[in-house]
Amino acid sequence: MAAFSYKALDASGKQQKGVLDADSARQVRQQLRDQGLMPLEIAPAGQSDEKQKTGSVGFSFRRPSLTTADLALITRQMATLVAAGIPLEEALGTIAKQSEKARVNGILLAVRSKVLEGYTLADAMAEFPSVFNNLYRSTISAGESAGFLDLVMEKLADYTEASQASRQKVQMAMIYPAILFFMAIGVVTLLMVFVVPDVVKVFNTQGQTLPWITQVLIATSDFIVNKGWLLIIGIVLLVFAIKSALSKPEIQIKWHRQILSLPLIGRLSRGTNTAQFASTLSILTASGVPLVDALKIAGQVLANHWLRRRVNQATQQVQEGTSLNRALAEGGYFPPMMLHMIASGEQSGELDKMLERISTAQQRDLEGLIAVMLGILEPLMLLLMGVCVFVIVVAILLPIVNLNSIV
Repeated sequence: MAAFSYKALDASGKQQKGVLDADSARQVRQQLRDQGLMPLEIAPAGQSDEKQKTGSVGFSFRRPSLTTADLALITRQMATLVAAGIPLEEALGTIAKQSEKARVNGILLAVRSKVLEGYTLADAMAEFPSVFNNLYRSTISAGESAGFLDLVMEKLADYTEASQASRQKVQMAMIYPAILFFMAIGVVTLLMVFVVPDVVKVFNTQGQTLPWITQVLIATSDFIVNKGWLLIIGIVLLVFAIKSALSKPEIQIKWHRQILSLPLIGRLSRGTNTAQFASTLSILTASGVPLVDALKIAGQVLANHWLRRRVNQATQQVQEGTSLNRALAEGGYFPPMMLHMIASGEQSGELDKMLERISTAQQRDLEGLIAVMLGILEPLMLLLMGVCVFVIVVAILLPIVNLNSIV
């Protein structure tokens, strides 16, 4: 029995959506007719709502996906039900019924149908790689192989919830600086478009020589009013050019390496990537995934491609017999304390526990760094807004003061 998503019309002509279990699409249509609904569209669950309009060559513009919050909630619910001894297919069905989102419902029922066909949970989740990433599936697979799926699910739940909490903190902290930034742009734009042109008319009638700062202000205002569209097009073209250049692997790697050498941004990038790397490696090794396989997966989750390349080289060295701390030390981009703790874990035979401590410490340091950066950013935005407004006011008042002096 498989899960099918459907769209149908009820007696009043309103469209209804949902998911039904059936042996075939034909049986789903019959069930809908029995309920007094007219079927419009039926497809395997997880595909109908997520499938996008395709071009003539069948290119899909969007793949099934879930938010981090949805994934964290699903993982915690699965961990709780599996730990309670509830069969996996029953747990998946229960979580799907509890969800109010058709997307979540469809994906979970599609996974459940694969499990009922005899697939392992990890293999069933592989049908949705954009929902359950390599880290997620590898951890599940290790738990199924070792017979500790409940414990592994608990670790995954903790990991996804921590990731969600961290992301929410950053998003909430960025709200105020973002508001200040757009307010600064809005205020300056309004002054340049509506205030400066009116003042210029007064200056032109006096026929006096204007200070250089006022001339620059007038020229800038004229450009924004008359040719502002060129600026917008230029910014759009610049963004596309940068994206196109960074899509080339070698340029992207060079750029990511350069980022690591920047004063403050480099520290943030290094902290973010090392925290992610330590967290991923910790959960994989604690779940029983072999170290080499865990390194390969952990390397893929790094956002910085230069660090990803260094981790791949370290993985090759570990595979050849080199210790983990020595292989990572050769890259020169990982914190010395992290390398020292890894060396201690390798010597004591408790690498997984030491990696967990490293993950906690790195995450704490990262949160502290982000808090400091955001604390600096807010007054900087206020200062920038004040400087812009001050320059505009001075450029307007200076000719008036000069005129009064002449009079």
